[in-house]
Amino acid sequence: MLEKRPGYRKPSQKHQPPGLFVLYEDRDIIVANKSNGLLTISTTKEHDNTAYCHLTNYVRKGNKYAKDRIFIVHRLDRETSGILVFAKSEKAKIYLQENWQEFTKTYYAVVQGTLEKKEDIISSYLMENSIHIMYSTKNSAEGKLAKTGYKVIKESRNFSLLEIKLFTGRKNQIRVHMADIGHPVAGDRVYGNKERNSRKLALHAASLSILHPFTKKEMTFEAKPPVFFNALMQKPQGSTK
Repeated sequence: MLEKRPGYRKPSQKHQPPGLFVLYEDRDIIVANKSNGLLTISTTKEHDNTAYCHLTNYVRKGNKYAKDRIFIVHRLDRETSGILVFAKSEKAKIYLQENWQEFTKTYYAVVQGTLEKKEDIISSYLMENSIHIMYSTKNSAEGKLAKTGYKVIKESRNFSLLEIKLFTGRKNQIRVHMADIGHPVAGDRVYGNKERNSRKLALHAASLSILHPFTKKEMTFEAKPPVFFNALMQKPQGSTK
């Protein structure tokens, strides 16, 4: 049962922002399930079609002059679906960001092939090159430590479904680490081997446990992976449908 601070309101099942489904909202936070293909925040090429913009409009109830606003706590890649939490005040944002590494983040991913080790922790130091691509290095003085734990949940002839725990939160961490061990995330055009094994990136932020910035009570939010994960696990070799 989620702790309900005064001001909690049950999200409307009818009125949902584009590309998002609001899971929880109160005076301090708003939590949503983001769809694949939606940016978290704007870029130089896209300003309006983002989770941040849609949720800002949602809390303002369509009134662009309203003072209500949200604050960015963390991000998901555009092609990654799953749970996003935004703060509703600067104080809540600071608290969540300062404690972010202590919170529990669980992802699901469909990766290529079958893994020899069914459970493991991958560690490396991550760096970013001039074209904003992340890569692993052994140089601890230049890179930032990244640790990713995984466990195989299900296997098929061509793919494996993994449950992934993030011990750190580096940019593209899961995608880089899975590519490092020779099992890139299905549909990854950047870190994968460019095979058209999936039209979408099979990476989903499935569960997030935090301490509420006001009550300090633990809250866990969950969102099921997209249906294409199951279809991908059952897909015949060589098919892109």
